[in-house]
Parts: sequence; C-alpha cells; structure tokens
Amino acid sequence: MKTHTFRLKPQQDLFDSIEGFVKENNIEAGCVLSSVGSLTHATLRLANRGYYNDYDGHFEIVSMTGTVSIHGSHIHVAISDGDGVTIGGHLVSGCKIYTTAEIILLELEDVVYKRELFENDSGYEELVVYKK
Repeated sequence: MKTHTFRLKPQQDLFDSIEGFVKENNIEAGCVLSSVGSLTHATLRLANRGYYNDYDGHFEIVSMTGTVSIHGSHIHVAISDGDGVTIGGHLVSGCKIYTTAEIILLELEDVVYKRELFENDSGYEELVVYKK
C-alpha cells in the first residue's frame, strides 16, 4: 500500500482534480482515506436520482469516502453549511474549492478496480476487483 497526499486550491474542481491525480499517478485501485476543505459550489447526485442538484454558498467538506481508479471512480461527499445543515451524495464534476481541499488517497498495489455493467443489477457500472 502507498499513500498520496495533495492539496487543491481555490476554484479547482474537486472531482476532476481527484480524477486527474489518479490518472497522473496511474492509480488502478485506491480509496479516499481523508479529506477536509471547503466549497463555494457543489454539484451532487443524491440518492436514487438520475439528475444532479446544484448548491451555491460556503460549505465545509465534513466527509468524503469512495473508491478511485484510472478505470472509474465512485466517491461520496458530505458537506455542511454555516448552520451545520449537512447534505451528501455522489461527487461529480462541478464542485468548486473555496479555500482548500486536503486529500489523502490510499493506493492498493495488489488489485485493480474496474467498473462493469451487469444485467439485472443496479443499472450502473459497478465495482469489480481483479488481482494483479
């Protein structure tokens, strides 16, 4: 296992930047260990919805978890506003960093994560784990 730590700056896209880091470092299997930071805009796909919701304001990233891979990532994020109201969902492109985002990824070097569509399953490409 190997860890990767990086920091995002204002106006960077949270999801796109994570995906870019994963591709740049050729990470075939990993997970989000930790993330803190803030957003001025959030775009999320909420549970059981086929569309995205947009939120503007100042939000703290209070949790982020998921699997990452050059073959497809699946990340969830929870954000809270100035009153502590928290919302979470699937992280997608469109979340803009406010002050910073500190990201720690764990890379698993003995497996490969891929995403595949299965008949009679969720309708989404799901995680498949292959041994290296």
